[in-house]
Amino acid sequence: MTDFSGLLEGYGRFKAGAWAAQRARWSELAEGQSPKVMVIACSDSRVDPTQIFDTSPGEMFVVRNIANLVPPFELGGGRHGVSAALEFAVTQLEVPEIVVMGHGACGGVRAALSREFEHARPGEGGFIAHWIDLLDEARDRITAEHGEGPEAIRALELEAVRVSLANLRTFPCIPEREQAGKLRLHGAYFAIADGVLHLLDEKTGAFSPA
Repeated sequence: MTDFSGLLEGYGRFKAGAWAAQRARWSELAEGQSPKVMVIACSDSRVDPTQIFDTSPGEMFVVRNIANLVPPFELGGGRHGVSAALEFAVTQLEVPEIVVMGHGACGGVRAALSREFEHARPGEGGFIAHWIDLLDEARDRITAEHGEGPEAIRALELEAVRVSLANLRTFPCIPEREQAGKLRLHGAYFAIADGVLHLLDEKTGAFSPA
């Protein structure tokens, strides 16, 4: 496993290799960015969007957090990190596409299902609890139908993508750009176990392999 010293060794390889080989590209990026896609993904160390989509620097504007969640548009609540990044990507960078990507074996989704941090204090799990409570309504619906086993976990992982897409559309800048044909939203799900990317068909609500 890579520790901090390993990161520095990796930086040395990057600076001598990829950075040097793409010096012109990095000079261009130093002047500004113009990504065509915003990706909202989980912070999980196993699901790096740049690897999964095989992209280069400057191609994606990425936001990662626990369980790839987007909070609804709100003026209070204190959950504005994702909102600020979203606002910047959409209104300043004017990205034409946004992808919400969930994944298999998601610890945040599992915690939402089990409620293991429900009564924890901030700093001891309370911040996690307050973040993943964005899935409370979806969790209750899913557990009523599937219980709390593996099937429920997978269902809630998929539902987390749908919840985030719905919350994205509570931001006024999103639907107005969708309606003008300037922005498209996509839902995706990466299965860690087999490496298969699934895409959401919003008309049917179903995910299928890409």
